[in-house]
Formats: sequence, C-alpha cells, structure tokens
Amino acid sequence: MLNKSKKLYQDFRAPRAVKTLAEEIKRQAEKLTQPLYMMEVCGGHTHTIMKYGLKSLLPEHLNFIHGPGCPVCIMPKERIDHATTLAMHEGVIVVTLGDMIRVPGSRESLGQCRARGGSVEAIYDPMDALTIARENPDMQVVYFAIGFETTTPMTAVLVQLAEKQQINNLYFHINHVLVPPAMHAVMNTEQSLVNAFIGPSHVSVITGSSIYQPIVDQYNTPVVVSGFEPADVLESVLMLVRQVADGRSELENQYTRAVSSYGNLAAKRLTDDVFEVRESFNWRGLGTIPDSALRLGADFSGRDAEVIFGPVLPTKEIPDHKVCRCGDILRGLAGPEDCKVFGKACRPDRPMGSCMVSSEGACNAYYRYGGLEEINIYE
Repeated sequence: MLNKSKKLYQDFRAPRAVKTLAEEIKRQAEKLTQPLYMMEVCGGHTHTIMKYGLKSLLPEHLNFIHGPGCPVCIMPKERIDHATTLAMHEGVIVVTLGDMIRVPGSRESLGQCRARGGSVEAIYDPMDALTIARENPDMQVVYFAIGFETTTPMTAVLVQLAEKQQINNLYFHINHVLVPPAMHAVMNTEQSLVNAFIGPSHVSVITGSSIYQPIVDQYNTPVVVSGFEPADVLESVLMLVRQVADGRSELENQYTRAVSSYGNLAAKRLTDDVFEVRESFNWRGLGTIPDSALRLGADFSGRDAEVIFGPVLPTKEIPDHKVCRCGDILRGLAGPEDCKVFGKACRPDRPMGSCMVSSEGACNAYYRYGGLEEINIYE
C-alpha cells in the first residue's frame, strides 16, 4: 500500500489530471491575441517540463523559456578560477557541493584541478565542511558556497556553528545569488520575449511569494509561483493564460501547500544576521547585475575567503566560450538546440558550458528528455 507522500505525488502526476489541465489550457489559450512566453525561473521546473513532455501538451503559441534558475549554470568562470586557485594554494582544502566539480572555469574545472593535485573535496551535506575542518586543523578549509535564497540559510547556520565551536580554520567563499534582480535583468534586456513568469518553488518557500510583486508592478507582467509536479506546472500555466486572457497582471500562488506570502521568517532572520548584499555580481550569461548576490557581513570578515586570500585570487571577468550559447539560453534568446555544439562537442559527460553540467540546466534536461517534446506521453 502506498504511503501518503507517494500517494500525494502520484496524484500530481496522474495522466487524467494532466490531460484535463492541458485541455482547459487549450480552451483558454484560444482567447489570447498574442503568443505567451513564460519563463520558468527554476531549473527544477525545466526538469519537470522536459521529463514529463509538457511542451507537447501546449498549443503552439504558448512557449516555455528556460531562465537563469540553476545556481551552477549562472556561476561565472572567474568564480570557478577562484576555487581552482585556492585548491592549488599550499595548505588549503576547497570544499563544495558535488554539482560544482565539473563546471568549467577559464582554465579548468575543479575536477580537472583535483586530477592534477589540487585539494578538492566534494560533499552533499554542507555540515561536512565542519567535520573536514576539524579533522584537518593544520589546513585552511574553504567552503565554496553556492545557491539561491533556498540554500543561503544553511550556509548562515554553518558560519554561526563555526563561530560557536571555534573552528578557526574554516573560511567561506560566498556565491549565493538572489532571484528577483535576475528577473529584473531579464526584463531589462531589449531582445527579451518574456511576458509571464512561472515563479520558483524552493526559493519562495524561504522568501515568500511577495518578493515578486515589484516584477508584476514594474513590468505589468504576471507571475505565478508554481510547485514542481506536472499538474502543478500545468495549473500554473493555466493561471497565467487566464490572467492574460482577462487582461490582468497579478501575482498568484499556485503552490499554496508550501509557499506563503511572507516565507520562512526564521530562515530570513538567519540570512540577515550573517550576510549583506553585494553591490554587484557577474552572472554567467546575464552579465553584471546590481544588488544580486550576498557576501559575509562585517562581523564575519575574518572568515571571508575573498578577504583572506584576496591577493592570490584572479580579478578579471571572463566571457564564456564563443561557440557556447548558454548566455543566450539563460536570457531566453535561444533554446539549447540553437547551439551548434549542443549534443555534439557539448554533452553531460564533457560539458563546454554550465547549462550542460547540472541536472537542472536547460541543456542537460534537453539532452536527456528532448525527444519527449515530440511525443504526447499522456495519449
């Protein structure tokens, strides 16, 4: 007998529910007078769209655009170069999450750096950084932290624990980025086609849905925060179509079972206690975006790897490979199949660009599930 959680997921993947939503979307979409270009900000939504063949269920004038919703995909080369430089620095161990190991920098990835003797530890639980620092008291351990608002509170806890437990050889290279400034950057691109957003799930659990209201107000663009399951995504599409058909631009929350307007107040307090907003951050594919990332606050500057190791870290911003179109894909100006190297020189086992590295990257999802867009798996 299925337990309750499995039963819940099964309900949101049920072919009957998906087909019913798809049919209603088609009926409502007949009222639209122009194409709808919906950017799903979260890479998890891209994964769902491709894995379950949701593109094949929509009429031609409804389009998914795959945005900068993967923290691995938007990491610029110079930040990877920081990590590889530190890994080769005598007496330093670089610790980071597994997805970062294969992201190409300007010279090499962390995996390639490790292969030639760099000190790199891949972990799946950030708390392991504490253990590694304790077990290597004569080494300087640098945690290369990544992620959107979702993972930021965990890093804040890690910083506070290092302070409390007086683990003085643990430092932090902070690469936490913020979703709303990236959405503004997308909308401020002259070529952008985006006229609706499918808002991220996990980010919104932490921040609350209200952070997207300025997007709605400033650009007169609807935003619907969506869950991850196929029925969630399609219901969110239906909500967007209805808004546009009615001439409305509003913030709506489809994922009410997990997301509130105000978010997780305790997690937000943790973030505010440990971090401050950077003046700017270079997003791979989007360029430099003001106030779009975090750094350690002044009280923790003694643990800031960019301060402690600043003299040895490269400072130059580095453009992507000229052939790779990851930047255009993240901005919604191209699809993975528009890239000449997609599926050829660039594959998950040898990625040229960051969009192919992570399982949440658009190119990775298209490579694995792309054939489903031609197949209606619910027929």
